[in-house]
Amino acid sequence: MDMEPAKSVITFLGGAKAVSRIVGKHVSRVYRWTYPETAREGCGGLIPAKDQRKLLYYAQTECVDLRPEDFHSAERLQSLLAHREAAE
Repeated sequence: MDMEPAKSVITFLGGAKAVSRIVGKHVSRVYRWTYPETAREGCGGLIPAKDQRKLLYYAQTECVDLRPEDFHSAERLQSLLAHREAAE
C-alpha cells in the first residue's frame, strides 16, 4: 500500500531511483517511506526531515517546483502530476 505524501513526492521527482540518488540512500530505503508504519521500517508516507532537506536543496538548485508543504499534503503535487500526464 503506497502512502501519501511520500508517493507523490517520489513520483514528482522522477521515481525511487532518482530520489535515491538525490538523498544518497539505497532505493529500498526510499520505498520504505511509502510503507505503513506497521510494516518493517515503514514511515507511514512521511519522508524523514533529513531527507526532506536534501530533496528541497535539490529542487532549489535544479529549479524544480517542490515546496516544504508538499511533504505534509500531496494535493498540490497530485494536481501537477495530473496536468503533466494530460500534457503527454
